Amino acid sequence: MAKCFSFTSSRNRCYRWSFSSAGLRSLTADLGDGTVVHSWGPKTHNPSKPTLVLIHGIGANAMWQWNEFVSPLSARFNVYVPDLVFFGESYTSRPERSEAFQAECVFRAMEAAGVRGRMSVVGLSYGGFVAYSMAARFPEAVERVVIGCAGVCLEERDMDEGLFKVRTVDEAIQILLAQTPDKLRELMRLSFYKPAKNVPSCFLSDFIDVMCTENLQERKELIYALHKDRKLSDLPKITQPTLIIWGEHDQVFPLELAHRLVRHLENKAELVILKKAGHAINMEKTKDLYKHLKSFLTHRNGKSSKLD
Repeated sequence: MAKCFSFTSSRNRCYRWSFSSAGLRSLTADLGDGTVVHSWGPKTHNPSKPTLVLIHGIGANAMWQWNEFVSPLSARFNVYVPDLVFFGESYTSRPERSEAFQAECVFRAMEAAGVRGRMSVVGLSYGGFVAYSMAARFPEAVERVVIGCAGVCLEERDMDEGLFKVRTVDEAIQILLAQTPDKLRELMRLSFYKPAKNVPSCFLSDFIDVMCTENLQERKELIYALHKDRKLSDLPKITQPTLIIWGEHDQVFPLELAHRLVRHLENKAELVILKKAGHAINMEKTKDLYKHLKSFLTHRNGKSSKLD
């Protein structure tokens, strides 16, 4: 029997309405090489406002991760929210799977949208890898960078040395790209400081059906590419003003990786650690994250290290 109602699809429609109400419209950029990038951008680009790009992590599409932020941030910025390749309505026929390729696609999509001048980029989790790569590859275009709970400093050997809760990349993929309610519950336990309890399996199955089944093989390949042969010595040092913001109890990318990134950037980045928060800081600490984004992106703060 066909399902009569999908909570996830209904929520997705609500988010579309919310983005539109925030003054954003759906944009599609055909990059001409088998790659199409969908994003949300202002209905009218205001040249007197700075430009801000919000990049989502692995999981649902961009709307689910940035819905609470687009309305207040749109009052101060020209806000663009892309779907990364193999998420939402973005896809490619090219074989590349690296975060550098994702960064190139986002940058070219912004060019196609008519973005001129410099921009700030904010990336959560996997989106933080992409934001960091954009800053490294396009320093003339990226002005300021926010890295949220993104282990860009991880090394392939970290998993063997026990830094992570999981023992192998395959085990991580089974959780990050959950295909059963039990695996999705495991992801919630890893992502949240206080995960929701007793969520009915029917809700979890509906979310998986709508959000987690498309492009599954390609998303697996993205995670493999993120980890394979990764060495800190290969990571470029970005020079833009950078905010690193992390959940104190992050079990996906442990806090040690935040401190490692600060050291890698020679203590020139600002570090904010959110207490009583896990990996999903955009959901658990929405107000705090917005406060720090607003402060960092609109003021010329000096370097600092904070525990909220």
